[in-house]
Amino acid sequence: MDLVFKALADPTRRLLLDRLRANNGQTLTELAEQLDRMSRQAVTKHLAVLEAANLVVTVWRGREKFHYLNPAPIHEIARRWIGEYEKTRVAALAELKRALEEPPDA
Repeated sequence: MDLVFKALADPTRRLLLDRLRANNGQTLTELAEQLDRMSRQAVTKHLAVLEAANLVVTVWRGREKFHYLNPAPIHEIARRWIGEYEKTRVAALAELKRALEEPPDA
């Protein structure tokens, strides 16, 4: 999970994930075109970090390498970190609702 957090810490990598979410299965050339001021080599390095974190998977078709978003690690983070905090909040709201709906003491 540390690799996922490290990968998500960089705004350029988050942008690459957003681009893949919008249009999955892009080549390096397609992804680099969307980042005007960044070299292909820099995009390659960012993609390598995303691949190491299993956030991006690649498929070779002939000589072209296509990059695909793998949302599973992000889902695990949401389930483990956000979901656990969400339970407490939902329980508190349920208790508040119950308390407000009780008839007042006479």
